[in-house]
Amino acid sequence: MNDLAIKELLYKMADDQLILGHRNSEWTGFGPLLEEDIAFSSMAQDKVGQSYALYTILHSLGEQEPDTVAFTRNAEQFHNSIFTELPNGEYDFSLIRHFLYDTAEIMRFDMLTESSFQPLAELAVKVRAELRYHTLHANTWVKQLGSATEESVARLQKSLEHALPYALGMFEESPYEKELIETGVFAGEKKLQEKWLVKISAIINETRLQLPDLSTLQPVSGGRIGKHSEHLQPLLNEMSEVFRIDPTAEW
Repeated sequence: MNDLAIKELLYKMADDQLILGHRNSEWTGFGPLLEEDIAFSSMAQDKVGQSYALYTILHSLGEQEPDTVAFTRNAEQFHNSIFTELPNGEYDFSLIRHFLYDTAEIMRFDMLTESSFQPLAELAVKVRAELRYHTLHANTWVKQLGSATEESVARLQKSLEHALPYALGMFEESPYEKELIETGVFAGEKKLQEKWLVKISAIINETRLQLPDLSTLQPVSGGRIGKHSEHLQPLLNEMSEVFRIDPTAEW
């Protein structure tokens, strides 16, 4: 089993969770409802905790300690999808990103419960309960707001159309994709995307929203190989501010 292949998988998962966790935390104190303020804060905490667990596995494979990995790299060293680093915008965009991302993430972890790489399989089993809450929250609000007023439907539809090319970038294949599949570490991004499309289509069909034809969209990719938007480095600077002041501070 190639450590480089496993490390690439772990880094992109951990970086996704860390970056989107930080974006979700930005809703703390600004949610449209008190319960949404609390919900996004809670999900942010879960994601950061999951990223720490993934960085810890990476550390066991010879990478630097979680704090060092999380807070001292520059943007081009991160493997997160561009989708996760985009600014929160209005609540409708954050909700659609939450829905599209967390649907993919719970499926990714579900697939990884069968991974031949035991530490990752064990973590996948452990976090499923948290991820179920995330998807339940997203699905509930998408169904509700996607079937409510003309304004709510129009706003979600616009955000859905804007978000989808970025969401497709989540499934950018690894240079080690074939090896990961053949060794049973992970069933692959293509299979994950297929399962994701079936699920999001089913949820969207319960609303007044319309899912665009994904085959006509150009995925916004590059994040997995360190090619990011202008939004990531400022976010990393903000994230690492406390660590730069006090490297002994704990998560």
